[in-house]
Amino acid sequence: MDLRMDDQRFAPDRVRAALSAAGIDARIEEFPSSTRTAQEAATTVGTSVGQIVKSLVFLADTSPVLALVSGVNRLDTERLGTLTGAAIGKADATTVRQATGYAIGGVPPIGFPAPIPTFIDRDLLQYDVVWAAAGTPRHVFPIAPGELLRITGGRVADLATDKTI
Repeated sequence: MDLRMDDQRFAPDRVRAALSAAGIDARIEEFPSSTRTAQEAATTVGTSVGQIVKSLVFLADTSPVLALVSGVNRLDTERLGTLTGAAIGKADATTVRQATGYAIGGVPPIGFPAPIPTFIDRDLLQYDVVWAAAGTPRHVFPIAPGELLRITGGRVADLATDKTI
């Protein structure tokens, strides 16, 4: 086993390498405070919560699936299930790490041991720049939504729950 894969100190380096391989000259930024939640990330980065990319790993039956959701939105798991054609279940921390190589709170949109089907919240496309996790709860990087779509091979979908209460 590659020790760098299991050592989270190298997580931003792995994200940088994956971004570089995808043709992105990444500007990964490290902050002294947490960017684990969308609100923390927005406050720390100095942007709107909507511009924060939440990387949410679920299980479609027994296979991992990634939903990249705008920080202001709550994922509609029924919609995700319809998109995948499978029952959606929660992925625990161990499953997330096994599937992605990263811990919850720092899961980037790319750089996984094996490809993961990815769905991208249509609401992210309204911004010029969004911010995604870069491997730890303190590392993030900016990216244009079109580039995020290109490098992930993701499918754009309406992923948010209805916002009416």
